[in-house]
Amino acid sequence: MKLFVQVPCLNEEETLPLVLRSIPREIPGVDSVEILVVDDGSTDRTIEVAREHGVTHFVRHARNMGLARSFRDGVDYALAHGADIVVNTDGDNQYPQARITDLVQPIVRGEADVVIADRQTSKIEHFSPFKKAMQKVGSEVVNVAAGTDLPDAASGFRAYSKAALIRLNVVTQFSYCMETIIQAGNKRLRIESLPITTNAKTRESRLFKNIWQHMFKSGTAITRSYLMFKPHIVLGGLGTIMLVAALIPFVRFLVFWLMGTASGHVQSLIFGTAMLVGALLSFALLVIADLLRTNRVLLEESLERLKEMQYRPPTEVARFPAGDGQAREPYLLPDRPGARLFAPADAVPGARPATTATGETVVPLDGETVPQR
Repeated sequence: MKLFVQVPCLNEEETLPLVLRSIPREIPGVDSVEILVVDDGSTDRTIEVAREHGVTHFVRHARNMGLARSFRDGVDYALAHGADIVVNTDGDNQYPQARITDLVQPIVRGEADVVIADRQTSKIEHFSPFKKAMQKVGSEVVNVAAGTDLPDAASGFRAYSKAALIRLNVVTQFSYCMETIIQAGNKRLRIESLPITTNAKTRESRLFKNIWQHMFKSGTAITRSYLMFKPHIVLGGLGTIMLVAALIPFVRFLVFWLMGTASGHVQSLIFGTAMLVGALLSFALLVIADLLRTNRVLLEESLERLKEMQYRPPTEVARFPAGDGQAREPYLLPDRPGARLFAPADAVPGARPATTATGETVVPLDGETVPQR
């Protein structure tokens, strides 16, 4: 089992050595631990420092692309290089890297698909009372949308299984944290929480300028996720409120009409009509959103199959039925990248054997190349 620890960085030359030195290299149940540095447009010596500490895996952005894009690109790289588990940490050393061992154990044991560290924000000294309250409110909103019970939905210190990453799709440009939880919850993935104690603060956050910007962007991401997975909560609730708001002035006007004093109360009809139109539009959008949700599910299922093919281990083989007494030679399968087909020696006329970096003898099909590992 291969574990990739990805470290998103933006000018982290001072704190990155602390992170890299504290990442455990041996973890029970894990065969190898690889470190991936995702450089999001750094202008300092982040890459040089990482190389000095033995890092060999890099994803580099020519300019700053944001945390969500860094996470997505890092995951793509890790899965393409055979990752079974991906841990996401941070280059500012706010997380205790030694706890990576505990973070991945539920996945190693097959008990969870996603494990999220609980920073216990109520105990973080440099968090203001307002920020602590907003963190709690934000987590509760995400839990309602995801059907989960996580104390710290905004934590970026988390572990994902390969199966979970294949099913999750990051579309936001701000932060993947809340979006992936809502997706994972609605896709019935198993999510666990692990209490941790964060390290001392090393710098201000570069993800947002202030708490208000963070609240606005997080709220936008949560609302989008609500519309994707639970449109009836947003559009159905809004339509119901407008429908009630329309009925009240209509009833009021009807009462005055029965009393013979309806003149002068036409404004009730105007307001009620406006609310009724708004309610009808909300319910119409709800129908459209529900149909789009169905279409999205079908598209995601197709995307999952494509990812499974893309990230299938190169050593996976398929065989012809045995028992015919013919010699077998390995051939590449054109429709399954990296897979081998053991076929009779004359199955592909004119094919010539080749050898991979691992010493395997394979016979490429026309137009195919031998994958190097």
